[in-house]
Amino acid sequence: MQADALTPLVIGVTSHRHLAAGEIEAIRLRVRDFFAQMQREFPELPLVVLSALAEGGDQLVAEEALSIGARLIAPLPLPRALYAEDFADAARTAFADLCGRVEVLQLPLLPGNTLADVAAPGPARDHQYAQAGVFVASHCHILLALWDGRDSELLGGTAQIVRYHLHGIMPGTIERRHARHTVLDSGDESLLYHIACSRTDADGAVRPPRPPLQPAQVRWVSQEHERDAAEGMPDEFRRMFDYLRQFNADAQRHAGSIFTSAIPPASTATGSASIDKLFAAADWLAVHFQRQVLRAMAGLSVLAALMGIAFIGYSHLPENLPYRDNAIYVFVILFAAGVLLARVAQRRGWHRRYIDYRALAEGLRVQCYWLRAGVDATTSGAFAHDNFLQKQDVELGWIRNVMRTAGLYAIGAPARSNDLSQVVAEWIGEPGGDGQLGYYSRKAEQCSRAHHRMQRLTHLLLAVVIALSIFLAAFHRRLSADVTASLVAVMGALAIVAAARESYAHRKADKELIKQYRYMRGIFANAHRKLDAEPDPDGRRDILRALGEAALAEHAEWALMHRERPLEHGKL
Repeated sequence: MQADALTPLVIGVTSHRHLAAGEIEAIRLRVRDFFAQMQREFPELPLVVLSALAEGGDQLVAEEALSIGARLIAPLPLPRALYAEDFADAARTAFADLCGRVEVLQLPLLPGNTLADVAAPGPARDHQYAQAGVFVASHCHILLALWDGRDSELLGGTAQIVRYHLHGIMPGTIERRHARHTVLDSGDESLLYHIACSRTDADGAVRPPRPPLQPAQVRWVSQEHERDAAEGMPDEFRRMFDYLRQFNADAQRHAGSIFTSAIPPASTATGSASIDKLFAAADWLAVHFQRQVLRAMAGLSVLAALMGIAFIGYSHLPENLPYRDNAIYVFVILFAAGVLLARVAQRRGWHRRYIDYRALAEGLRVQCYWLRAGVDATTSGAFAHDNFLQKQDVELGWIRNVMRTAGLYAIGAPARSNDLSQVVAEWIGEPGGDGQLGYYSRKAEQCSRAHHRMQRLTHLLLAVVIALSIFLAAFHRRLSADVTASLVAVMGALAIVAAARESYAHRKADKELIKQYRYMRGIFANAHRKLDAEPDPDGRRDILRALGEAALAEHAEWALMHRERPLEHGKL
């Protein structure tokens, strides 16, 4: 996989414009140390920096990012010429120089705004600035804030962007469709690296940071943590970024198979090579680790059944049977093999990687189709990660962080305004076709038939056990001790096989999986009917949005359910 297809570590920047001149060099050193720390601790994650290149701290951070070879993306709130009007002469010159060295991303005007509205200072222009801050905070993994630590009601100011990043509270009157979810969520993966600084006011007076903060003091801040930077990044966030790093490593390791396999990204191709590769990698890796998990589950079930049979053979078979006593050694060997297999699976994280990569692939699938259909095309801050795994453990935040990266890539993707009908055909399809409706219909039927076959086998085994028990009850006085012991051993072995089969079905969550396939078939069938009856393109996009939200919610429930079923060398 090419380096530009890797999931990067995205650093967003928010800063005051008028930093105290006497602190600039100290702040520059803190920024330089921060970038060096990120490169040192996460060398597999290429650095991407989001900076609006505003006067002051934004430009300072941009210069430091470029000096270490980071990729820098500049989301501009206004057309470049209008934006530059807000800068002093020196900052305007620096802005022009930086624009020639970075990837400039022109954010669209907010609905209702026109070029005439934003041409002069006022509420419309302020809302554009707030939009840029929301964009940066929505798409970064860590927000680097050069901030005095004081609250402010300035629309789109640093204080409001920090509050939005940590708590989901939108700045001023900027609205987003799903902001209500983020306000109530806990355990969010939002992380802030705060460099405290003084700022100068309109009269040139220096206003120090909010006590007890000191100029150039650095700290990590999240919803649940506030710690000095010297203590290091909170452990749960470090694990989250380690999972990002592991995803990159897995994608690199299997790059040849991913992009030559029968699972191409064409089914969701967006026109952005990066987001298509992300989906292809997540989907292929999910299938790969699913196979590893199923093999391990089947192996553990077989070993457990053989252990039980070996023990019954040792304890119940006639003593004069050749090699009977060796059964206890077979039991010990099988037990050791089961423990070893479970340990290998656990250490390599097959189960977690399968669940996480499947959840990521399904989230990216929704995001790809939304992009192609033009859903959220006018709201640069809202993407599928707003809906996915919001209330869960911070470690799952790595999945949403990859989706943030996909959302960032999506901004630069070419417009596909004529793709709506094709999205409906490919994503939903027909009951017997290749879309998700056909897929879930087939999987529901296949899994249901397989489950019923195995249930019949289990019932047959138990029926044989019951029949043998009745036979023994009726004729045990006429049978020799050896025959009785042999029949008891057979009964025990059959019961163990049935129990092992039930344990395997429970670990796979067969019943729950069938219910999920039927539920997903239902929501895609409903979407199919409603789309057929809706001629208006905007109405059809609303249906696709609702379909995506329902799919994201169901996939989140699936991921959480399966995370509770780790591979273990369990007891029968």
